[in-house]
Amino acid sequence: MGALRITLTVIFILVCIALVILVLMQEGKTAGLGAVSGAAETYWGKNKGRSMEGKLVKITTGLAVVFLLLAIVLNLNIF
Repeated sequence: MGALRITLTVIFILVCIALVILVLMQEGKTAGLGAVSGAAETYWGKNKGRSMEGKLVKITTGLAVVFLLLAIVLNLNIF
C-alpha cells in the first residue's frame, strides 16, 4: 500500500503545480465591469465557453475537483 500512497502523492503534487500555472494564466476579473459597460452582451461574452479563457476555467475547475478528492483520500490514512 505504500506504493499507492506515493503514487497518489506524486499525482497530488503535479495537480497542485498545474493549478498554480492555470490560475496564473487566467485573466483578472473586475467585479461588475462587464455588466456596467454592456460587454456581457457582445459576441465574446456569449461564446466565452468556447474561447481559450473559457477552456482554462473548465480545466481549472476539473483540476480543483481532483485536488480536493486527492486531498481527502490522502488524509484518510487508509494506506
